[in-house]
Amino acid sequence: MKKLLLSCAFLLSFTINAQTPKTNRITIKLKSSVENITLNNNSTGIVQIDSIAKNYNAAGITKLKSGKKSKSQLFTISFPNDTNIENLVKAYSQLQTVEYAEPDYIGQGGGKKFNMTPNDQFYFRQWGLHNDGSFNLSPSISGADIDMEAAWDIEQGSSEIIVAVMDSGLNLEHPEFEGRLWSNEAETVNFDDDIDNDNNGYINDFFGWDFVSNVPFPFDDHGHGTNVTGIIAANGNNLSGYSGVDLNCKIMTLKGLNANNNGNYSWWYDAIIYAADNGARVINLSVGGNQYSQVLEEAVQYALNNNVVVVACMMNFNTSIPFYPANFEGVIAVGSTNPNDSRTQPFFWDSNSGSNYGDHISVVAPGNFIYGLSHTSNTEYGIYWGGTSQATPYVSGLAALLLAQDPSRTPAQIKSIIENTAEDQVGSTLEDTPGFDIYYGHGRINAFQSLSYSLDNPEFNKNENTLIVYPNPSKGSFNIQTESYPCTAKVYNTLGQKILEQEITTINTTINITSPGTYIVSVKSKDGSTAKKIIIE
Repeated sequence: MKKLLLSCAFLLSFTINAQTPKTNRITIKLKSSVENITLNNNSTGIVQIDSIAKNYNAAGITKLKSGKKSKSQLFTISFPNDTNIENLVKAYSQLQTVEYAEPDYIGQGGGKKFNMTPNDQFYFRQWGLHNDGSFNLSPSISGADIDMEAAWDIEQGSSEIIVAVMDSGLNLEHPEFEGRLWSNEAETVNFDDDIDNDNNGYINDFFGWDFVSNVPFPFDDHGHGTNVTGIIAANGNNLSGYSGVDLNCKIMTLKGLNANNNGNYSWWYDAIIYAADNGARVINLSVGGNQYSQVLEEAVQYALNNNVVVVACMMNFNTSIPFYPANFEGVIAVGSTNPNDSRTQPFFWDSNSGSNYGDHISVVAPGNFIYGLSHTSNTEYGIYWGGTSQATPYVSGLAALLLAQDPSRTPAQIKSIIENTAEDQVGSTLEDTPGFDIYYGHGRINAFQSLSYSLDNPEFNKNENTLIVYPNPSKGSFNIQTESYPCTAKVYNTLGQKILEQEITTINTTINITSPGTYIVSVKSKDGSTAKKIIIE
């Protein structure tokens, strides 16, 4: 990773590619004019396709699931490790029956670990939910969090909302997930019957699916998935462990990363389609690969078109080179911040790492020194991770809360709410500039502001007017500066109660609040409305 600091784009690209194992598989999509194919003895029945596979000693052919609302036919074909995959892609692309062919690229999880006001035993370590400035593993400032405690007073989630987590699997027996795991009620619980009761193409998929080994038990053999899932949905206020963002949603576990934290795009494709077809409203993708894939893009668009919010990590190479699926249209792409609201560069595990950036970034969220659950122990709570993989589940959890609040919201509306209520200019002035920027996107997410937002409520439509609140934090007195006068300023506490309303007629008006705490300042004028958080020390 040391070469990531070099300015030469070629060396940078080479270094990133070197992180990813070489694939020995290709994916092909048949043209819509081709009749439905059923595999028989590793044969498609299409002479040209099967002939090339035979000549190159193909090890196996697998048909991908196209989705209940799609008639696409896609296959992956495996070859010996020394096969020239690029030549095969060219050969298959020239066939009249093939719409396109591409390598079955391999991506990876975007996080690494280190061991070391709900009543959860170790809630004090969860600076991303509530940061009082005392976190001791990294420079920390009060208020550099997602305002989760205030948000829980508005919404704690619904068991009707299903969040799919496509990752390395899950410690399914961890008590922090008791009562929280989605189960496929249409499938009979009988792992000896070998029957696909609901005819969805998966036999005995009662607990989700392992797309790596193609079996119905998505156990975690790496740890990445258990940590990510815990950030979203660990049981809160239970005197044990940690608390998730959403306290009631159901988790659909889909394993798409192996024990080395790597995964083929075809696994991800099948997992995304599965999530969309089986009731998920949010899918968390703390994974990424730097090769574009039409197959993967089609899966993401299928999910979005079927009302599934897609959240993905920016990855951790401190570069603007795009990774997928974060770079696809409609995806909420998430970067990482530190306990002092600075963009994470580096993460604690490598001095050359950092939260990726670029024009496609949506928001940032806490992602470094994130404590969580263990995939090998139900009593180990001393493990923390760092990566945009850890930032992403904060956003997925928030998306689930917004859907619990109003299930009719679309993926585009959820994305808009999260972006429009993010806190701007919380980080370095060199990167976190006013409005959208390539490092922070629209800002660091704020769960309280998101849940206080309405699409038709201008009270929190922050893009129509500029508001500056300073100093922040304050000792009790602070100034308000906006673009348009006169205007009305309202101050709310974290319970959503209005504690002050004042008319502002001149620039740099001073407001006084005597009680320490976190507040929301909302300003409304004829030009629009906006809101900012203020901390009174």
